[in-house]
Amino acid sequence: MTENPAAAPAADARDEFSYLPGQAERLGAALPPARRLHLELSDGRTLSAVRLGNGSPRVVLLHGAGLNAHTWDTTALALGAPVLALDLPGHGDSSWRDDADYRPRTLAPDVIRAIEEWTDAPVVLVGHSLGGLTAAAVAAQRGDLVAALELVDITPGAAGGSGSAELRRFYEETVFDSREAVVERATAFGLGGAPEDTRRGVFHNTRVREDGRVEWKHHFARLAQQALAAPAEPAAGATAPLVDRSGWDDLAAVAAPVTLVRGTRGFVDEAAADDFARRLPAATVVTLDAPHNVQEVAPVPLAALIAARLNASDTAQRVPYATQALRLPPNPAAAAPEGAAPDPNADTP
Repeated sequence: MTENPAAAPAADARDEFSYLPGQAERLGAALPPARRLHLELSDGRTLSAVRLGNGSPRVVLLHGAGLNAHTWDTTALALGAPVLALDLPGHGDSSWRDDADYRPRTLAPDVIRAIEEWTDAPVVLVGHSLGGLTAAAVAAQRGDLVAALELVDITPGAAGGSGSAELRRFYEETVFDSREAVVERATAFGLGGAPEDTRRGVFHNTRVREDGRVEWKHHFARLAQQALAAPAEPAAGATAPLVDRSGWDDLAAVAAPVTLVRGTRGFVDEAAADDFARRLPAATVVTLDAPHNVQEVAPVPLAALIAARLNASDTAQRVPYATQALRLPPNPAAAAPEGAAPDPNADTP
């Protein structure tokens, strides 16, 4: 199996949940119990997740490329319901894939396995960027597991702008002398927010190696570095792009209610949102004042949208889908609460 530093324990004075009390205090939210889960897959890989709250999760959260389960911490605290936040394969504490294939339909079987193992389905399935297209693939393949689908700032037609190229430059350096050096690099590239928020994001997205040096936990850092050194023309058999038009076929096959939450400064511009609404006229489209990482910058209004779908799913069997309506909460100012800033390693689908 490919070397998998993501699954290796990191030596650090802080526990992965040590930031939660401060985040909860700033939100005025209750501090839920938190637990790290691991599941051995049939091919020898490990799938990992974070569970917040008491009781079986009714909400499952999937992060974007280059992020991890903890990108959802503030949103989960604001929601106040039991949630399961996965580390997608190649990210966080989940194993890297030998084939480096992280397309949504490739990731979907692992997510299905996690929902079956760790929840009482059907669930409200929420996915950001790559996680959103993965969620669509899950809902298309196993509609019995999904009560509602929420996509956060992604459609199969979203371009993403020039951010991906800039982040590839960011990954020209992937090994550091300390986490503080990672914070300094993220700050120099304009990633992250206040220093403490950047340190929190770096802590969750890096690991300390046995030699004391620090590296990114996710496979995408190494893949981006390889892409920088690759020839201009892709070789035959090169890995296919993460986002392709197959996502439209998946969304067309989803029977559950679908919501698109787009950020005003994110990947889904108005043209892409209009295209989405034309292709899926029964779906709901909501716009929040936020960049691509909506879950980090506008966690409270996003949590309210998730709660609305969670409440609606409780009566879904009694109300035909065609007559259901999502009762949207007021759209409050989306300024991030103190301490909630974009993850310093922004998503790159």
